[in-house]
Amino acid sequence: MQNPSPLEVVRVRHPLKFRLLRVARVTALSPALVRVTLTGDLSDFVSASFDDHLKVFFPPEGAETPVLPSAGPDGIAFPEGVERPAARDYTPRRFDTAAGELDLEFALHEAGPATAWAAQAQPGQYLGVGGPRGSMVIPTGYDWHLLIGDETALPAIQRRLTELPAGARVAVIVAVENRAARIALPTEADLYAVWCYREESESDQPLVDAVREVWLPPGDGYVWAAGEASEIRAVRAHLCNERGVDKKRIRASAYWRRGAQATHEAIED
Repeated sequence: MQNPSPLEVVRVRHPLKFRLLRVARVTALSPALVRVTLTGDLSDFVSASFDDHLKVFFPPEGAETPVLPSAGPDGIAFPEGVERPAARDYTPRRFDTAAGELDLEFALHEAGPATAWAAQAQPGQYLGVGGPRGSMVIPTGYDWHLLIGDETALPAIQRRLTELPAGARVAVIVAVENRAARIALPTEADLYAVWCYREESESDQPLVDAVREVWLPPGDGYVWAAGEASEIRAVRAHLCNERGVDKKRIRASAYWRRGAQATHEAIED
């Protein structure tokens, strides 16, 4: 899809489809991040933006496969009398429709059904996925890009870096637990990366502190930020209120919230 303006963010809708996929490979990227490669019929899978999200359905304890809903004229429905499976939102890190492969990456942070499943994931197991239902397509033609997040944002950040054109100016600020959680960030873009480690920080919001110190170049830029709700809200407030970033040029999302489960929401005024 071509944007009406080279710097206009465009929303795209996709037909909703649910799929049962099988685990082909499990790869530990760090002690805090696991990549799971799923395989199945992905011939009509569409994901137009690096921060799209899928609804991932996990099998209940003792079951091989999760129960999946169906999408009909009256909305999404589960079979009657069946307990709904645990579900969480995840970024499609990589997909290959010809090979029938989809990569999801799981941050092993606060305990929950997704972390518990990812910690024991093995080839041959099954997951259900639904979507993406839509995409917010952020152009790559800005003068500069700033990507901010924690472990949960790394899949989207990695994907964005692989999709940016060669020579694009991009800065990445990532907060992780310790140096062992740091991963490679391959890209053809002109990358400036800042890693901050909670284990070594005296602050309870090291990501916010790192953002306060980053230099913003002149020109038209775009900021993308995702992670723990309170930190990303503080990051957005600092950039908009103290650094003069136009609210239309920042997309901020809460991927999780301390003390809560199944959080995924846009952070706006």
